[in-house]
Amino acid sequence: MSNKVYILEDDASITGLVRVALEMSGIGLKSFACCADFMSALESERPDVALLDVMLPDGNGFEVLKEMRAKYPAVTCIMLSALGKEEDKVTGLNLGADDYISKPFSVLELTARVNAALRRCNNRNNKLSAGALVLDYDAMAVFLNGARMELNRKEYELLKYFIENAGKVLKRETLLNEIWGYESGETRTLDNHVARLRKLGVAGLETVFGVGYKLNV
Repeated sequence: MSNKVYILEDDASITGLVRVALEMSGIGLKSFACCADFMSALESERPDVALLDVMLPDGNGFEVLKEMRAKYPAVTCIMLSALGKEEDKVTGLNLGADDYISKPFSVLELTARVNAALRRCNNRNNKLSAGALVLDYDAMAVFLNGARMELNRKEYELLKYFIENAGKVLKRETLLNEIWGYESGETRTLDNHVARLRKLGVAGLETVFGVGYKLNV
């Protein structure tokens, strides 16, 4: 799980639900129940996305948001609050929140919004992550566990397509068309390239029998 999300929430049951939902999508989560611990953690490592409750035992999430915007402006902040009135949302957004979700909320919607925020982060950095893989568009390279993979042009294009569509079942015909420019015919070339990627350490490439392949993250 290469993406990092922090949650500042004093309700353990909510934190537990969010953790399960995000981790099922391959997103790592660190949780904090008080403002002091949360701000202390930020001094050593910043997340990609921060989920902030408003009413906390030792402070107010809006104050945390203001401090984060002053010190760590690059972190995407999403408010999670039982304060769901329009004026509360306006306050959060005016203070610099990137999104505002009222409680109670759907964990599926939350996961979708976090994924959208992570995509914006990745696009801003011109990189895209899928588990231990990082695609660097500028360098036209893929890194596995921080090490650059030695790929030929077609291997790079195939792995790039897998990363961009991580978690999706991709039909053989689609892969042949996207990478080689034809929709049907001999598929041994595709199979050989997938075998080569596996040999290079891409462990999450799953064969979906009768259909194609899927990159699990």
